[in-house]
Amino acid sequence: MRPPHSADSNRSSLPSPAQAPPGLGWVHFCFQTTGVQQNGHVPNAELVIHGTVLTADEAQPTAEALAIADGRITAVGSKVDIEAFVGPDTEVIDIGDACVLPGLIEAHGHPLMEAIALSDRLVDIRPVTIADPDQVVAAIKAEVAKRGDEGAYLNGWDPLLQDGLPEPTLDWLNGIAPDGPLVIIHNSGHKAYFNSAAAARAGLTRDTPDPKGARYGHDASGELDGTAEETGAVFPLLAGAIQPSDYPAMLLAECARLNRAGLTTCSEMAFDPMFRPMLLQLRDQLTVRLRTYEMSTAAMTTDETVDNGDDTVRQVGIKIWVDGSPWVGNIDLSFPYLDTDATRAIGVVPGSCGHANYTREQLTEIVEAYFPLGWQMACHVQGDKGVDTILDVYSEALRKHPRTDHRLRLEHVGAISDEQLQRAADLGVTCSIFVDQIHYWGDIIVDGLFGVEHGSRWMPCGSAVATGMRISLHNDPPVTPEEPLRNISVAATRTAPSGRVLGPEQLLTVDQAIRAQTIDAAWQLFSDDAIGSLEVGKYADFVVLSADPRTVSAEDIADLEVRATYLAGRRVYAKS
Repeated sequence: MRPPHSADSNRSSLPSPAQAPPGLGWVHFCFQTTGVQQNGHVPNAELVIHGTVLTADEAQPTAEALAIADGRITAVGSKVDIEAFVGPDTEVIDIGDACVLPGLIEAHGHPLMEAIALSDRLVDIRPVTIADPDQVVAAIKAEVAKRGDEGAYLNGWDPLLQDGLPEPTLDWLNGIAPDGPLVIIHNSGHKAYFNSAAAARAGLTRDTPDPKGARYGHDASGELDGTAEETGAVFPLLAGAIQPSDYPAMLLAECARLNRAGLTTCSEMAFDPMFRPMLLQLRDQLTVRLRTYEMSTAAMTTDETVDNGDDTVRQVGIKIWVDGSPWVGNIDLSFPYLDTDATRAIGVVPGSCGHANYTREQLTEIVEAYFPLGWQMACHVQGDKGVDTILDVYSEALRKHPRTDHRLRLEHVGAISDEQLQRAADLGVTCSIFVDQIHYWGDIIVDGLFGVEHGSRWMPCGSAVATGMRISLHNDPPVTPEEPLRNISVAATRTAPSGRVLGPEQLLTVDQAIRAQTIDAAWQLFSDDAIGSLEVGKYADFVVLSADPRTVSAEDIADLEVRATYLAGRRVYAKS
């Protein structure tokens, strides 16, 4: 069972090209058979695009032109085909040597969190913003001085990429901010460091119970040590960081950032239902389609039903977790972390294989609470041992509650093996892969954390696609910036910062990588009937790039310019 579509997403079934009678163009035949042609005339388009068009439609991979009306694609074909749709009021745009792709899709995003993380209320200290550790510390001190009792909140601490950071002990945090709250979120989002004033503001004491699947650190005497691991423990520390009245502007600014990257659809993989009224209020102002995954809670209930929302905002699933982040040492592995300066910097005990945050029994209980109701499940899992656990849980759920089209998801899957990928594919399970980790942490993964055997095949896109699985690529923002074009480039090159190629057998072709950022990502989100490819009847969501990504080197795809982004035929971003 899948979430039903709203009425505005329904469209007539299109005939196959083989059904078109001889001598009649495929485009024109579609319109005759679907009733769009009126009184023997093809209706005029509002917008026509001329140029190289990559459709992500296997039946017609490329085209020379698009026609658009009422937010939908009304024709795809040659310039000659599309001439019939041009009327006196049609806007015709020739993009020259540029290239049109379907609107890019972030299948594993956190736009509601990134809206806060990149606002002026949190300071961005991610390695992509501040690489030097001394400058990171200076930024923290400056924000404490600026905010005082109001509280200083920063995001992006990363000892692996900002080599030389001090250990953020409670004494160090209290020394920097003796009076007002100070909260520093790790770049992974899976850990945070907080001072005593922040604990007091959040109502945390030594006796505060750990949230399910999360924990607060304690010292030898049982007092809080200023660390929090996983979402359930980190999120409470942000209470009071922003005013609710400030949030709508933050979210609209986030939509603009996504549009600049060529994105027209983004999932929210840690959705809190408290945001639902605000999203409904802002629905008509959003320039990005949102697909939400509500976080599983201790209560294991949701007030939403699978029949909800529309093509702009819809909840499609439930998010669960097996383990945490490789960058903080808490992923569930069958093999140990290395003993190196890098692992010591993140506090990994020599010989550690990490750990899971949930037991198999807990995961079974969570899946049993939601899956029989018709929800898609999306599970964060990085370690290969954790993959075995969740595949066991999924297999049992499918045996007890068979469903022909479940699209159960695994998220990130850094250490997943070829055998596990085949097992997942056989179950109908799909993976969303965080391939951009290779661009930022590739050398550290091999030399600092896992060694050549395990590190070189990290994020094995090639093995996943070889099973026949439809995968997506993602950035998990704000962990890495929204850069879907870089995802395509990295998937096709697997180049680490040093320039070496990790696991060349895991390379994707450019066409495969484009699919993983468009139509296959839409499929994962149960939205491929309405978006993800440029086909007649689908929404006119598309991006104009400075060149055809098939004609430049794979390395250069990351640097292609997004010249314009369109949502339902309306331009929502244009390069000035």
